[in-house]
Parts: sequence; structure tokens; C-alpha cells
Amino acid sequence: LHALRNAEKALLPGYHPFEWKPPLKNVSANTDVGIINGLSGLVQSVDDYPVDTISKRFRYDVALVATLKDMEEEILEGLKTQELDNYFNGPFTVVIKESCDGMGDVSEKHGCGPPVPEKAVRFSFTVMTISVPHDKDSVRIFEESKPNSELCCKPLCLMLADESDHETLTAILSPLIAEREDMKSSELMLELGGILRTFKFVFRGTGYDEKLVREVEGLEASGSVYICTLCDSTRLEASQNIVFHSITRSHTENLERYEMWRSNSHHESADDLRDRVKGVSAKPFIETLPSIDALHCDIGNAAEFYKIFQLEIGEVYKNPDASKEERKRWQLTLDKHLRKKMNLKPIMRMNGNFAR
Repeated sequence: LHALRNAEKALLPGYHPFEWKPPLKNVSANTDVGIINGLSGLVQSVDDYPVDTISKRFRYDVALVATLKDMEEEILEGLKTQELDNYFNGPFTVVIKESCDGMGDVSEKHGCGPPVPEKAVRFSFTVMTISVPHDKDSVRIFEESKPNSELCCKPLCLMLADESDHETLTAILSPLIAEREDMKSSELMLELGGILRTFKFVFRGTGYDEKLVREVEGLEASGSVYICTLCDSTRLEASQNIVFHSITRSHTENLERYEMWRSNSHHESADDLRDRVKGVSAKPFIETLPSIDALHCDIGNAAEFYKIFQLEIGEVYKNPDASKEERKRWQLTLDKHLRKKMNLKPIMRMNGNFAR
């Protein structure tokens, strides 16, 4: 709640009147709303999963408006820099990057607050670019120079819940996602610099780590034989083909596969069905855009090399049936080398610095 309060203070004071055309279906036309209960909009029936969490959020459209009003000067400055008319009324196309991640241990270290889960989840967004149409082309009038900085990352929803708790996560994020879906097909009318202007929003869900992508896209957890969130490859296939891969999975396809899994219209056995849907066994509820960042690229490569070096040390090509103990020895030898030559202490789990 403190984080949201601070965000609310950082955003411009006061409320800004705005309007959607066409009006958003599931959202009230009321524009002067601040922090709301994250459970609002949640219809509970008796036999539902009990959602015992504390959650606070902004209404998505209100947060976007506050952010745009915050950027008023930059937007007008951008129009001027591109030598465009200051009185240009739109449509402005705004690209939003969405991110969501678990925040690990946030337990109260001492004190006597209410007993709540020790974990928190934060959903946030960043305005990446704003562009306007100009001479059959589009011109960028704003581009976020540090898109990964926490300074431009606006919190939208905070909940005290575990990111692995699928039911609570879906219950709280669903109303948010419903608002987002509505905004995709509507235009915002907002006054900037004294003129009513129109804004269209494009949402890109790229700020999710693999664990969360698997969860919100309905895929099996990361121990699955379907090792990739971007294609249908299994562990075995991936180990035999290191070169030719392409991105084939998509949100739409995941939804279709979930439907297939749910209805089992071919009356197949569980194994055949699982092979048909390539590990999609829950309903995908947030559309994510697959991406890998430099950090995880490094980590993936380093993990692979760490393994290859061990196999080279043990000359596994001469001795493919080496025992677990022998393999452990190879690892210790490699760790010793790394410590001596590169001053790298052995670690439990591959991290960015070690990988680099």
C-alpha cells in the first residue's frame, strides 16, 4: 500500500476528467477514483476458491490518464521537436509495456500486523513510445530512454499473494485484464495543453519472467518436458536440434489448445491429449509477448557451457556411462578451475554475474 500511496503522490494531484469513445463496457464512467480495493469487481459465489488476500490497485484507465497528464510537457515538447502542430489533436498511439512479477519475501520483520502471506505480486506498466500519424507515416514524439528503470515503471496493482497461487492471481488480475481488453478497442479523449486530444493504446506484455509466462499462458510449470514457452519443442527434440527454432506459440493458439484439452473431443488418453496440446492444460488469461532479455540469454548460455565443460573434463565421449559420483567429481574439478583461474566461487544456482 505504501508503494501505491507514493505512486499516487508522484502522479499529478487531483483527478483529470476524460472520456472513452466508445465507453468501456465493464468500467464506470466515473473518472475521479483513486486507490481501489484490488478485490473490487470480483463476484464471489459460495463454492468459489476463498480469496484471502489484501490487494490495492488503481483503475487501469485512470492510471494511464494520470501518467499521460504527467507527461504533458514531454508530449508537447515532442510535437515541437518534430516540427508538428502544437494543436494537433490525434490520434496519438501510445505503446504500453506491461510487467508483473512476484516480490519474494515481504514479511513483517517485527511488529504485530495482520497475518498475511509473506509474498507480494506487483503488476505495473511503462509508457514506451508515443507516436502520431504524419504524411502517411508515423512519427515518434516520445520514446522512453531508460525503459527498464524503476523511475518510469508505474505500479498498477499490488497484492499480498504468492505468484504461484493461480486462483488468487487470476481472481485479482482478471478485472484488470478485462479493463485492458476494453481499452484496446476504444479511444481515450483527454485534454492536453488545453486541447481535447485522442489516444489509442497498444499493450505489450513483455515484462514477465518465464515462471509467470507459464502460469498466465496456461502452460505446464518449468520442469515440464515442453521446455520452451515460445515453441512446442520437447527437451529431447531441443537437445537434438540446436539450430533451427522459430516462435510458434501464441496466446490465441494457447486458448484453442486449452479448449481442446478441456473438451477432449477426440476422446484420447491423457498422454495423447497432452501431446496434442503440447502441455497447455490451464486457461491462459493474460496475453504475453515472448521475449528474452540479455541477462537470461547470458544465463542460458553459461548454464549450457558449464555443463559442456564438465563433460569435456570427464571425456564423456570415451565414457558415456559414467556414474553419478564420477560426474560430481568432474563438476568439482571445474569449480576448482573456475575458482583458481577466474576467482569465481561455486554457486548453488546460475546467476547473471557468474554467467557473465
